[in-house]
Amino acid sequence: MEKIIRLKKSIRKWMLFFIVSLLLSGITAFAVETELHWVLSWWPETHSSFYNWLVTSCDAIRDTNEKYPYIAYGYDWLAFAHIVIAVAFIGPLVDPVRNIWIIAVGCIACVLIFPLAFIAGHIRHIPVYWRLIDCSFGIFGLIPLLVCYKKTRMLENIDYAR
Repeated sequence: MEKIIRLKKSIRKWMLFFIVSLLLSGITAFAVETELHWVLSWWPETHSSFYNWLVTSCDAIRDTNEKYPYIAYGYDWLAFAHIVIAVAFIGPLVDPVRNIWIIAVGCIACVLIFPLAFIAGHIRHIPVYWRLIDCSFGIFGLIPLLVCYKKTRMLENIDYAR
């Protein structure tokens, strides 16, 4: 019984971490122009190619928002999608064994970030280092989900053994 309680607590902690991270990742899409201005205001090295990419991106977003504000609506939907996906993970938070399939789908989505970043990133002329940053979201999302998946399988085996 003690092991079941520890497993459930651990799964809940990892799942909460994942949900909060997903929410924060999505919410930041609402104010991308403001956030880029903020990052540029404190960035220490102003002569790197990465800094130049950030400036170019910030300029493009500012210009687009001034001339075509409805394009930013796509960012709003991106943020909303993150929020909706985070809500879906409440299922495994409440009952991980019954909702392990949601954890599995999340793992698959994290892996699919890689081909998306490298295929679409190439087509959209996104620098490789930026694509690697995007891929890091897949890695950082996959870690807690794999931990939850493994612990949920352990929990499932204990439940079936009883």
